[in-house]
Amino acid sequence: MNKPKLFIYLFLILIVFALRASAQTADSLLNTLDSTKKFNKVEATFKATHIVLSHSTETQKKHDLDFSIRHRFGDIGGKFGGAHTLFGIDVAPDLFIGFDYGVTDNLTLGIGRSKHDELFNFYAKQKVLQQKSDGSMPINFTLLSQAAVIGRKSFSATEFANYGERLSYFIQPIFSRKVSSKLSLAVMPAVLFRSITLDPDDPKSLYSIGFAGRIKLTKRLSFVADYTLVNGLSRSDNLPITLYNPLGVGIEIETGGHIFSLNFMNSEYINENSFIANTQKSWLHGGVRFGFTISRNFSLFKNKNPDTKSTIY
Repeated sequence: MNKPKLFIYLFLILIVFALRASAQTADSLLNTLDSTKKFNKVEATFKATHIVLSHSTETQKKHDLDFSIRHRFGDIGGKFGGAHTLFGIDVAPDLFIGFDYGVTDNLTLGIGRSKHDELFNFYAKQKVLQQKSDGSMPINFTLLSQAAVIGRKSFSATEFANYGERLSYFIQPIFSRKVSSKLSLAVMPAVLFRSITLDPDDPKSLYSIGFAGRIKLTKRLSFVADYTLVNGLSRSDNLPITLYNPLGVGIEIETGGHIFSLNFMNSEYINENSFIANTQKSWLHGGVRFGFTISRNFSLFKNKNPDTKSTIY
């Protein structure tokens, strides 16, 4: 089967799943959410705008500014891990600092900078559809568009022959559903456009499809996970280096205005423009690393209408 066609088929399967879900009207949770019943909206399918590696369907509330720090340490085990690196704590392949601002309740603009490649990213995230508690809209749909530019100096005279080779673009429609009070699921097809690749057999237009979930354990504690399928779609099997599908799991802790996430993943990098294309570590060969995310939300303008203030839980 042609690999781009496989990507399209997976996308169609998602739509069928969403339509079937709309027939399941007996969802007592969605009919008893006190904070959203008045507006017939299902709020907080995911707790934060990010899951582990991937974006969620959530956007910032209007005039809210989110400041986040994301950190990736080195391998816990394997050749580059173990006690001599304090199980990866001594090594930090990537560090990200970013700001997300809610222009409206449904539109978020973000900017950030990663240590890897000195990568600057700019993105817009638009919530198009929101799940309704009466079943009239069974899913959430958010569109993510991101541009990134490599800021580091070139390693050779031939690298980055023109400025356009430093750029990459990422487009991802994100679909999610709050299945119950404790379970949320998401599917995230995407395409990454790159100006240059490490090998001629590595396509400049790289397709992927992500899967994610959140399980609420307590009022303030949740288990989250995401997995991005890259191999087997448009990527060649004959590359000179072995690349893996990114997988991340974590615990998400909500402490008022802070969201603190403790994560484990095989990806060295944080930004989608990097980790989707260049995950070179495996969970099965000691390539798991620890990471954390600290997120602090600030309300820049006081909301004068208390009815529009949502309660996450």
